[in-house]
Amino acid sequence: MRIEAYLFFPGTTGEAIEFYKDVFGGELTITRRGDVDPGATDAEKSQVINALLASPELHLRASDRGDCTNATQNRVALSIIGSDEPRLRQIYDQLSADGTADSPLEKQFWGDTFGTLTDKYAINWQINIEATHA
Repeated sequence: MRIEAYLFFPGTTGEAIEFYKDVFGGELTITRRGDVDPGATDAEKSQVINALLASPELHLRASDRGDCTNATQNRVALSIIGSDEPRLRQIYDQLSADGTADSPLEKQFWGDTFGTLTDKYAINWQINIEATHA
């Protein structure tokens, strides 16, 4: 068993998941409604019904959903945790570009470097760079 993040967008899934692919790398597969639903109207054919960005580090799924907005949500944040400081700082910078750096990456009282951001698609992220102990 595993838990995977599944994000919903108001018709911008294709654009958003390509952005995440640029940030994280990985293999991207996209299924559009027109690929599998012969009854889809012309307007529905381009809707993403499932996108999967997969790499050894992550599985991120997404789809378009009519009841979504671009309003920032604040009940869930995706956390990225690791010890590769240069890579995690790069991810923080890429995700926060055209978004909001809510709290900068700074050393915290528990010893790790931590920061939060909201990306340009209104998704909240937490970056935690684990302290390495010699």
